[in-house]
Amino acid sequence: MKCVKPLLLATAIATTFAAGANELNTVIDKSSAINESASKSQAKIDSITDSMQSRLNKFKTLNKEIDGLTVYNAQLTKQINNQIEEMAAINASMDQVSVIERQITPLMLRMITGLEQFVALDVPFLPKERAERLDSLKKLMERADVTSSEKFRRVLEAYQVEMDYGRTIEAYTSLLPVNGQEREVDFLRIGRLELLYVTKDGSHAGSWDADKKQFVELPESNISQINKGLRIARKQLAPDMLTLPVHAAE
Repeated sequence: MKCVKPLLLATAIATTFAAGANELNTVIDKSSAINESASKSQAKIDSITDSMQSRLNKFKTLNKEIDGLTVYNAQLTKQINNQIEEMAAINASMDQVSVIERQITPLMLRMITGLEQFVALDVPFLPKERAERLDSLKKLMERADVTSSEKFRRVLEAYQVEMDYGRTIEAYTSLLPVNGQEREVDFLRIGRLELLYVTKDGSHAGSWDADKKQFVELPESNISQINKGLRIARKQLAPDMLTLPVHAAE
């Protein structure tokens, strides 16, 4: 009977130890499960964090693009408003085109007539060239394939050519009746101040008399000065003083 108690005690201890071991295994298993679950949760958290960071970066990028587009749209709005104003101005100008064209054509015709009268009263240098220029302007005015702006430009160009004659010196060759005989002569034009000539053989010289409206013969003493002037005009001689008679037009 005395041997039974230790046996029972050992059995009880073994049973208790086995139960504790089972509970420990259970705790360890649960702890492992918890760790695994925590690891999965952390992975999910990391994935969510990465996703949120990526979306945040995209959000910041989009905000920058929106700011840029806002500035760009504001600039475009200004440009569009300016273009609208310009179109309105162009439309208003187009409405006046026909009116302006009706006014500019008579003006050009009057300018050509005035230029023709001026040439007729002027010193008679380069008569053929100046007459052809006037004739060209008259024919130009009749053409429908030339714009009014081009016609006006050509008229102003003709006026400019005539103005330039007044401040230049020129030498040219042409035919002129001398003592009842048509002869080839060298003309010397000094602005509009004087128009002189000398025959090719140097035997006769003359100048335009504005009062008499004809060429008058000059003494032979003027021939050398006229020849000198011709050489200056042709750039064969440096500019120098000339002693010549003057018959200026009023």
